[in-house]
Amino acid sequence: MTTTHLLETAEADLTYDVHGPLPAADGRPPLFMIGQPMTADGFATLASFLPDRTVVTYDPRGLGRSTRKDGRVENSPDVQAGDVHAVIEALGAGPVEMFASSGGAVTALALVAAHPDDVSTLVAHEPPLIPVLSDAEAAERARAGIRDAYEAKGFGAGMAAFIAMTAWRGEFTDEYFAQPAADPVQFGLPAEDDGARDDVLLSDRSWAVSSYRPDVDALAAAPTRVVIAVGEESGDVFTGRTSLAAAELLGLQAVVFPSHHGGFLGPEFGYPGQPEAFAQKLSEVLSEKS
Repeated sequence: MTTTHLLETAEADLTYDVHGPLPAADGRPPLFMIGQPMTADGFATLASFLPDRTVVTYDPRGLGRSTRKDGRVENSPDVQAGDVHAVIEALGAGPVEMFASSGGAVTALALVAAHPDDVSTLVAHEPPLIPVLSDAEAAERARAGIRDAYEAKGFGAGMAAFIAMTAWRGEFTDEYFAQPAADPVQFGLPAEDDGARDDVLLSDRSWAVSSYRPDVDALAAAPTRVVIAVGEESGDVFTGRTSLAAAELLGLQAVVFPSHHGGFLGPEFGYPGQPEAFAQKLSEVLSEKS
């Protein structure tokens, strides 16, 4: 049973889905899954492998079914943390357990820092946190290269640059910057420019997400059990490195999950992971005690 809800706030109308009963039949808290820029539909396959859990998913403001009323276009972890807090309050079933991936993991870390009683256990999967890297300045330059390619030639060029950055192994060295521009055709991407420049991933609209630095003291003081998760295939690529560095910053040992950055995805997104094995690992981690 899935029910869809609309939460109207002063700045955004937030759409969220509740898969299963509230309160949950087994008495466990709901499992809230969040991403950025991924919307609720990205978690459908993972949720299907957790049939015993009541799962909550939502679309971040300005994405999917959630509309903005604040007149802004940039994406801020602190602002989105406030949105997630509002949804948790609307559920009336907190504290929740949370699985958060990519930019959603950044939002989740901001949420725990600001609203420590909202989440009992957070599994933050591969947060792309540039400031925690030893080569943060070079990573910022690589990120700017994505924006520049997108601004110059459109989606295909920008996405090709994004793939090149996120697939690069190790630190962003002179060798990385000496490469020729990534060819979109090589990745099956369109070479023509459609004129759009509002992509939240390829423009600078989400730079506040990847520029976020976790509040170590607030996270340490929170009652939330924080788990930093990293894909077994991601160790020395960008989000693998940020995950390992974030765990070290927080005094934690990163927990290895199956597959890659999208390891929980099904085949519908074109780059499937191992969602069944991923769900099993997630269940095991959530069942552990701190």
